Amino acid sequence: MTNKRPLKVIQFGEGGFLRGFVDWMLQIVNEKTDFDGGVAVVQPIKEGLCDLLTAQNCVYTHLCRGCEGVDIKKIDVIEKCIKPYDNFDQYIALAENKDFRFIVSNTTESGIAFNPEDKMTDRPASSFPGKLTQLLYKRYELGLDGFVFLPCELIDKNGAQLKRCILQYAELWNLGDGFVSWIENENIFTNTLVDRINTGYPRGEKLELDFDDRMVNTSEYFHLWVIDGYDKLFEEIPFDKCGLNVILTKELERYRTRKVRILNGSHTSMIPYALLLGVETVGECLKNEVISAHLKNCQAEIVDSLDMNRDEALEYADSVMVRFANPYIQHKCQSIALNSVSKFKVRVLPSILQYEEKFGKTPKTLMFSFAKLIDFYRVGTPDDAADVTEKMKTGTVKEILADASLWGQDLSRYADEVESYADTHK
Repeated sequence: MTNKRPLKVIQFGEGGFLRGFVDWMLQIVNEKTDFDGGVAVVQPIKEGLCDLLTAQNCVYTHLCRGCEGVDIKKIDVIEKCIKPYDNFDQYIALAENKDFRFIVSNTTESGIAFNPEDKMTDRPASSFPGKLTQLLYKRYELGLDGFVFLPCELIDKNGAQLKRCILQYAELWNLGDGFVSWIENENIFTNTLVDRINTGYPRGEKLELDFDDRMVNTSEYFHLWVIDGYDKLFEEIPFDKCGLNVILTKELERYRTRKVRILNGSHTSMIPYALLLGVETVGECLKNEVISAHLKNCQAEIVDSLDMNRDEALEYADSVMVRFANPYIQHKCQSIALNSVSKFKVRVLPSILQYEEKFGKTPKTLMFSFAKLIDFYRVGTPDDAADVTEKMKTGTVKEILADASLWGQDLSRYADEVESYADTHK
């Protein structure tokens, strides 16, 4: 089979996110510029969707849906799907194609991990970095150029961590100083931040499409890809010529902080209170006057706490409210409530501390959220580690706040204020 386009991208992962984010973007780039790039998808685990995708010639429909309307686009950038567990030689042969320039991946948060049990002779290695090292070594042996890595896994410094794992395999497998030097000097590992809610296959819906599409994919309109580590990217993939929200920056952490504090922090500061009031979905939260007002007040305090351009922060906060109101996304509050204590520590507590440092007082609504978090663990339906749930359920407010194992520090100075907002007392 002849490829419609030159293969330029190797993509580890065939799930809904990459197909509704990277492939959707590349489709637009192909339509609006002369990029003319095709994608070879690698199924990183034994069981996956590649057979379904191949059965319909790797073409599928993507729908962006939200308060903005519905946009339907046929995606045909994927040229082939490869399953290393079924045909390892076909997988390794990808290294021979000189046109390949980029490697993208989304192998879940746990995908970028080193497994010391992996062997170079495995067909394939079990871990994603292990499989990748096998491919890269073949590329090195052929004397070909390296790649630009654009990992989409939701972990901090995803590119740096991926590179670290590859170098660990190089040492474990005794691949030599030449290979290590090639990894260091001929490959570019970017760190990225991705932001888009992908809602996957629209089960139970009847859609009017051009063909019987078993790989239909759906997402919200909002998309953001922040990339640090290759400032010449737009010279190779002209995302910037297509109206796509792709940002090249040396300040990735600023965007990560904005997302974690405003988007994720809004969720975490709202959900326990919403569940205590019997509200089941994020969409219903925005229709509930009490929860909606609470959310807006939380966001205002979060924005005030941030050391960044206020207009930029407010614009992002407004976009979050539009996303939360998306009628096509049924985001269950109970599912968001998973591990709420650790989420509160990472997503909300920094805003409280920074607000206090900045203004010399605590943020009233976020402190109220802290009390509702404790109430939720006492009388609600928390889903967390048994020891965390036990501490939250049985301790006094002061004991809970003083427990550094929960918050990373002693917060007992907040006990009186949090206690004043609590509905239940111990």
